[in-house]
Amino acid sequence: MNSKENLKSLWNGYSGYQVYAITNSTIDSTTELIEEAGHKIIYMNDLEKRKQVYGICGECNEPGTGLVWCQPCNAKRFKDNFKNWTSGNKDIDEFIQQSQLNAVHYSKKLEWIPFENFKDITYITRGGFGKIYSAKWPEGYIDSWDIVNQKWHRYSINIKVALKSLDNSSCLSTEFLNEIKSHLQFYHYYVIQCYGITQDPNTKDYMMVLEYCEYGNLRNYLNKSKNYINYFSKIRNLMKIARGLLDIHNAGKIHKDFHSGNILYNFHGHPYISDLGMCQPANNEKQLVKQEGIYGVLPYMAPEVLRGYQYTKASDIYSFGIMMNEYISEETPYNNIPHNHALAIKICKGLRPNIFKYTPKLLSDLITKCWDAKAENRPTAKELYQTLNKLYKCENDSDTESQVNEYNDKIKLNRTSEKRTKNIQTHPQAIYTSRLLNFKNLPEPVNSGNLITF
Repeated sequence: MNSKENLKSLWNGYSGYQVYAITNSTIDSTTELIEEAGHKIIYMNDLEKRKQVYGICGECNEPGTGLVWCQPCNAKRFKDNFKNWTSGNKDIDEFIQQSQLNAVHYSKKLEWIPFENFKDITYITRGGFGKIYSAKWPEGYIDSWDIVNQKWHRYSINIKVALKSLDNSSCLSTEFLNEIKSHLQFYHYYVIQCYGITQDPNTKDYMMVLEYCEYGNLRNYLNKSKNYINYFSKIRNLMKIARGLLDIHNAGKIHKDFHSGNILYNFHGHPYISDLGMCQPANNEKQLVKQEGIYGVLPYMAPEVLRGYQYTKASDIYSFGIMMNEYISEETPYNNIPHNHALAIKICKGLRPNIFKYTPKLLSDLITKCWDAKAENRPTAKELYQTLNKLYKCENDSDTESQVNEYNDKIKLNRTSEKRTKNIQTHPQAIYTSRLLNFKNLPEPVNSGNLITF
């Protein structure tokens, strides 16, 4: 039998590979995996690679399933503890228990967290479907098993979380559990993490316990940032967001509510995709669906969706293109006009947000390709990521250097202008939260020959 110190030393540190192994069931037949520098994929059935990268569990002598994690051993520990907690709801208990039994890494499991474990709970805002609060969580989340001391190790350094309640979630809904389930199905970094579930004892509403992002959403981040963000910093962050969207699409899902309000920034300035409430299995066929309306934020919605056709991966790409232009131009789309039926007609007729005229041409071409009226002309998430990666690697390319320098100079000048002091939402009917929309008799989508620059 190994000594306690030897047990501890059998784990390997991070070595440029994904922090946990994936199974073929994690992905569907349309998955387009990317193994970029610093992130290589490992599969569960590759025992030798798991041993090489993650090391060996000091208790069962089997290869780890993730960084400092052994799924079989930890599953047994979780199971032995089932009798010591309950949410009071059988469905939630079983939901959390299954996540703990199947977790190949700490980020793939949930916990039931009693509400009294949170401190300094503060209301932040209301979204399209519920309320968001911030809170301190002194206990912190489980991130590994301490073999030497035979107890869970919890990450608890200054941890702050977001508590998200859905409307009427006191009556547990399929939508509530489906949104949480979506968080467990993705295997990359740039989708917000869900730590577990709690319940407000006063309202009886169930709440998701989510990773907290200090800088808020992209719209607020741009509006409140004191310093300008240079071109290549933006391209790097757009790559990360594109990688998160590819992760969603790889899991056979579509986001359906992709906009800058759902891109969050943490304390280190890293972006994450959030709000998976509308996330559902992908259908890439353009099908007209019978419904009383569609939920979303009008400026980011693809024209075919506005006309009542089903969401597809391509409609997510359209939304990404609108967000990408917003990030580059630092102008909120259509912020000076009402977001109504008239705007929906104009979008179908080819209206698109203004493109900042100093945007380097290769990037402006990518933006316009993403918001093409024909869904089949838009890039896939993989193509989008790869193109942004190529643009980022052009940092030392003399052919693009002058365009980039001009962009940086002009965007920096814009930040100091009087225009930047205006409220980001200038028209009272410019609405940037998800809502029910129901437009009739919209025209067939076309591209406009004239894209406006400013």
